[in-house]
Parts: sequence; C-alpha cells; structure tokens
Amino acid sequence: MSKLWQKGVTLNELVERYTVGRDYLLDRDLVNADCLASMAHAAMLEKIGLLSAGESSSLHGGLAEIVRLNLAGRFPIAAADEDCHTAIENFLVARLGEAGKKIHAGRSRNDQVLAALRLYGRAFLLEFQRSVLGLAATLIGFARSHQLVPMPGRTHMQLAMPSSVGLWAAAYAEELLDDLLLSEAAYELNDACPLGSAASYGVPLALDREMVADLLAFARVQNNVLAANNSRGKVESVILDAVEQVMLTLSRLAQDVILFSLPEFGYFALPEELCAGSSIMPQKRNPDLLELVRAKTAAVSARGAQIKSILRAMPSGYNRDLQETKAPFMEGCTLGLASVQVVDLLMGRLGVNEERLAAGFRPEIYAADRALELVAEGVPFRDAYRRVAADLAALGERDPREAIARKTHTGAPGNLRLDVAEGRLASLREAGERRRQRVEPKLKALAGFDVPLYG
Repeated sequence: MSKLWQKGVTLNELVERYTVGRDYLLDRDLVNADCLASMAHAAMLEKIGLLSAGESSSLHGGLAEIVRLNLAGRFPIAAADEDCHTAIENFLVARLGEAGKKIHAGRSRNDQVLAALRLYGRAFLLEFQRSVLGLAATLIGFARSHQLVPMPGRTHMQLAMPSSVGLWAAAYAEELLDDLLLSEAAYELNDACPLGSAASYGVPLALDREMVADLLAFARVQNNVLAANNSRGKVESVILDAVEQVMLTLSRLAQDVILFSLPEFGYFALPEELCAGSSIMPQKRNPDLLELVRAKTAAVSARGAQIKSILRAMPSGYNRDLQETKAPFMEGCTLGLASVQVVDLLMGRLGVNEERLAAGFRPEIYAADRALELVAEGVPFRDAYRRVAADLAALGERDPREAIARKTHTGAPGNLRLDVAEGRLASLREAGERRRQRVEPKLKALAGFDVPLYG
C-alpha cells in the first residue's frame, strides 16, 4: 500500500497519526464524489490521448465497482491510506495495473479534494433547500389552519398587541424563505468545477477543463487555477453561513415553542412521542429536541467561524491547514439538515390550546389599538397615546378575534397573504427542481447508475 506522495521514505509514526487526523474517517462520505470526478477526469484523459479507450473503460468500471462496494459498506479506508483518494487509486492499481497508475495524470490531490467537496456541497445544498422548503410549507399550513386563532403579541416578552397563531407561524415560514436566498448564492458559488487547477498552478498538458465541468454538471469552470485552490474552505464557509442563517431562525422558533408550551403559558402542547423524560422525576416531558436545536445552532456557527479562522492567516496556494476545514464543514452540514428535519416533524404535530391563548388577552393588550381608534377619530397620535396611557383601567375586555380581524393591511394578522409566501415557496421549489433535472441525469449518464453524493 503506497501513499500518493510516497518517494521511498517512511514517515515517522507519530507525525503520520498527527497529519492524517480523522481524514480517512471523514472521507468515507466523499468516496462516491471522488469516483465520479475521477470518471470525468479519465474520460477527458482519453480524449486528449493520455489514456487508450480500453484503459479509460477499465478505469470507469473500476471506479463504478468502488462506488457499489462503498454503498454496500465494503470499501474500507485505513488510516495508512490517509484519505479516500489514496484508497481509490491503490484499489485501481491493484485491479488494473498500469491504467490505475495513469489516472492521476494532470491533477493534484488538491483539486481532487476540491472537486469531491464541490460535488458533496452541491448535493447537500439541493437536499438542504428541499428540506427547508418542506418546513416552510409545514409552517404555512400550520398558519392557515390557525389563521385567526388569537395569540398575545409580545415585545420585551411583555404583552404588546393582539396577534394570532397564524401570524406567528407564517413569520417563521417567510424568514426561512428569506434565509434560502443566501443558500441560493452559496449554490451558485459552489457550482464551479475546480478540476485542472492541480496544485494551484495548472499543468503542461492540454487538459479539457470544460469537458470535465460538463460531465460533472457544473455550471462553469472555475477559471483561475490559483483562485480555485484559494477558494477551498472559503466556499465551504459560505455554505455554512447559509446554513447558519436557517439555524438562527430555527433556534428562535425553538425558544418560542419551549416558552409557550410551559404550563404557565400552555399555548402549545408538545407531542409526547417527541419528548424525553427525566431519570428521577416521573412527571417530566422535556423539550430536549428544541433545546438541542438551540445548542446545535451554536455548534454550526462555531464551525463556520472555525473555517474562517483557519483561512484568515494563510498565504495563497495550497497549505495543509486546509485539511482542518473539512470536518467542520461536513459536520455543520449534517447538523443543519438534521435540525431542519426534526423541527419539521415537530411543527407537523404541535398542538394548539385556543382557550389558553385567549386567556392571555388582558385589557392592556388593546392599548395601542385604542390609541389608533382615537387617531381615526381625528385625535393627534401623541395626544391619543397619552390619553390611553393615563387611564389603562378604562380599556376593558374585547373580543380578540375581532381585534385581529380589524388589521387588514398586507401582512397583518387579519390579512396574512399566505399566497405571497406560497408563491415564493413554489418559485424556489421550481428552481431547485430545474437544478436537479440539470445535474442528476448528467451524473447518472457519467456513472451509468444513480450515485448518491450526500447522506
């Protein structure tokens, strides 16, 4: 078994353990991506005359075999391999001899890693966007079902103005749709093929980078070869920035649900099958899931910051520091997607207690409404404000549903315009589907079968 950089010197055992780290474990999730990129690279090498048709066909068959073994959990990567790229090449050399030794012509492990991470990142973003849109749809459905259910609106956690469960849920749906605009930008940035950049400076071979990019369904070639390598870690951090914004929205939603499901509020009821218990207190139904969403939001933020902290002091070109950006990137992606999925599960089963919600409407919640009624009668707002503030006791009880229904301008509780959010959601779904239709058939044509790249 040889390393890709092996030159007859045995590396010190302690140094080997330190430099390899967890790469060989993380790379189990990159095997399929690296094989696809290698299929495209081999096809290109055949076109420019560096591989015969037979060698190219043999390499394609060997790479397809690796993918199938990997899907069956039977393609091991040992610490001595360092990473999946070495394990794959060693497999090809053992099976195919000279052809396996030729696969690396015109590329470096640097652009191999970059290409695998781009394929992984693209597959992740497509799945992540689909899941976020699923959660947004769940929230819009929740808002429609509880459109005019009164809910006390709060600022500074104090009673503020009449609101509704519909407004609350639709707000989070629209926030998620806004968050996805960042993931759209991250997708475009990621959708560039780095293969052919080699060790940052290109190679003296007539590589057809455009052919490789097309085979791998990338929108473009990442043009400048040094910029391509300099983008490693940076693109991943942008993807995590997009994930982080979704997580920030989920964290606030989680905090709301924890708070409003407290017995003292009782607005919402958490489904029992989604709650853990206490090892000592028999009565407990704990919102562990939501508490972990808050904590995992911090974890995603920290991983994005970790990557950027690694990048900020590096010179241009490849540096081994970049190895340490892989784990936080892949872990952040996994945490983000899982969080979206569990919150979607929860919101599809969350109970609403209309009686407790209505009981939260004390007379002072109508103070601003009363001041604006006086404004409608011709009283200057500041005078109306002071008049109401001077005699809050005179406000009395009102019908909260009537208070909600009176707010009919766009986006207010009485006119949520859920059709606007649904239109945005449909547009984003269509964009995602167009991308899938562009990417998935090309990758299937390259491999000859469907190759999952994430999850």
